[in-house]
Amino acid sequence: MSDATVPPTPPDYTQPGRVPTGPKLITTRFDQPDGYTYDGYVRTGGYTALRKALTEMTPEQVHQEVKTSEMQGRGGAGFPAGTKWGFLPPDVFPRYLVINGDESEPGTYKDRKLMELDPHQLIEGVVIAAYAVRAAQAFLYVRGEMALAQERLAQALNDAYAHNLIGRNILGTDFSVDVVLTWGAGAYIVGEETALIESLEGERGMPRLKPPYFPASKGLYLQPTIVNNVETLSNVPWIVNQSGQAFHDLGAPTSTGMRIFAVSGHVNHPGVFEVPNGITTFRMLFDAPEYCGGVRDGRSVKAFIPGGASAMWFFDEHLDLPLDKPTIDKAGSMLGSGAIVVMDDTTDMVAACWNVVNFFSRESCGKCTPCREGTTWLQRILKRILAGDGRPEDIDLLMDVSESISPGIAWPPRQTTICPLGPSAVSPIASAVRRFRHEFEHYIQHGRAVDGVVTPPIHGVHGGARIHV
Repeated sequence: MSDATVPPTPPDYTQPGRVPTGPKLITTRFDQPDGYTYDGYVRTGGYTALRKALTEMTPEQVHQEVKTSEMQGRGGAGFPAGTKWGFLPPDVFPRYLVINGDESEPGTYKDRKLMELDPHQLIEGVVIAAYAVRAAQAFLYVRGEMALAQERLAQALNDAYAHNLIGRNILGTDFSVDVVLTWGAGAYIVGEETALIESLEGERGMPRLKPPYFPASKGLYLQPTIVNNVETLSNVPWIVNQSGQAFHDLGAPTSTGMRIFAVSGHVNHPGVFEVPNGITTFRMLFDAPEYCGGVRDGRSVKAFIPGGASAMWFFDEHLDLPLDKPTIDKAGSMLGSGAIVVMDDTTDMVAACWNVVNFFSRESCGKCTPCREGTTWLQRILKRILAGDGRPEDIDLLMDVSESISPGIAWPPRQTTICPLGPSAVSPIASAVRRFRHEFEHYIQHGRAVDGVVTPPIHGVHGGARIHV
């Protein structure tokens, strides 16, 4: 073999100090026992940014700092927050601020941690953002299952009201805003901004057509509305205190600041990690002792989902890509909600595919026929294959149904539905079939998974986990 054909040795990040870490901006209180309390927050510099914004800055100046930071939204789409704020039509009031805390993407739990461990930071960011966009009222919508987050946010709101940090004439200024805490019933679809607005209005959580119902023009109660993610607004106090330029100087020029990623799956230390945005690579995140500390049992990565269950899967050739939005977009997936799921070489890829598709089929709101019918067909076909009853034509049938939901099966996805839930179910199908078609064929030919993988329990298929050797 010539030198030209020898694959390059991957970089080694298994020793401490070999990866960039950067300063912690919004996870500094995660390790403090009282970081979620009012006293703990104020003792560590809390609410100084709010005082600075209300007494030393105009709303336009606060808005400009966020624009200068070029902070991308952390909820999934990655749209710059400052630019989004600028979409509000001038001189149209009342206007509202909605905080999307309905974190529902499988594998995503960074926002839950922010709400549980540092609720006052979020509240401070909410009030500053409301000041910047001149919102009459803010609504904090939390996922129904997040009981601890709800309790701590409720207490934090009570404390903030008691100290004149929310309500009438905040800190003696002429700015007033109320923050309403509400929660859903656990529907994934309510994470979509227009479905969340429907739920806030007391309707069933179903997405609205865009146009005409772009939230910035016709949002909550058909008034101009800004919908921001929990992590996005948690960064606002730091930006106000340190400047938008200081935030911009962290990370990469195309993905500024620090960013939180929630890593789960087959790593030694799953968890929430705040990393330099656009600089850290997937390999650094998985291998470095500062972060995940390697794949479990020294195994290799077979596949990983880079940005929540909606994203196309990545493989070992993608490990050295930086966590940079344009780079990941160009590679054919997304960073999305910041949820990374790692699958090692023992993973049954057909079962993994079914697990994700089954979630989306159960969470479809049913409004759009391609999603309502298509996701159900996809999970039934996959379950048939897993049960050992698959037919040779089932693999192509999976792709045909996917084509009906997301024409072209490309990235970014085209869709025949109002919201992206339907195409989200196509991502695991396309990823698994294109890369691991032989595993589907083995199931169909032999009625079981390929050798060397572990099949988890699947209701209605078999009673317990099986190791295929």
